[in-house]
Amino acid sequence: MVTSISATNIRSELGDFSSIVCFKAVVVGVEEALGEKAAAIALIAAGRARGKQVAIQLGLAERNISLAEMAPILNSVLGKEGTRLCIIDRIVEDEIIKVFCRETICSAGEEEGSSRCLTYTLGAIQGVLEQLTGKRLRGKQIESVVRGSTHDVLAYEVLA
Repeated sequence: MVTSISATNIRSELGDFSSIVCFKAVVVGVEEALGEKAAAIALIAAGRARGKQVAIQLGLAERNISLAEMAPILNSVLGKEGTRLCIIDRIVEDEIIKVFCRETICSAGEEEGSSRCLTYTLGAIQGVLEQLTGKRLRGKQIESVVRGSTHDVLAYEVLA
């Protein structure tokens, strides 16, 4: 499995990782500055750009990989052995693509019943899936661990 997508650490002493506390402070600060809807658009777009970058660096568009086979690959890059964005347990496809995540950075530290929705995580996974499928997708969160589900479930429908 591929666990790193950069040849060297970005920072020589602190390494490539930052704290969830700082990431969440950025999210809240962007929401306060732009408003919740505009912040969601910006964070999804940022995640989408990052996801596309990850897919390109891994050469996923050139490989013939099914969506079901993508879960362990993405998990190795985005999960515990990678950037720790989230754990992806499975990806299923019927009329829509559903991605079952847990321990997502966007849900971390949220109280039970919180209205917080995944934004950056949703966008990052969308960017990877768009590169892999060659199709434009629209994503939304359909289940949440902070609202009683076992997973944060993301659903993506094909736009074009």
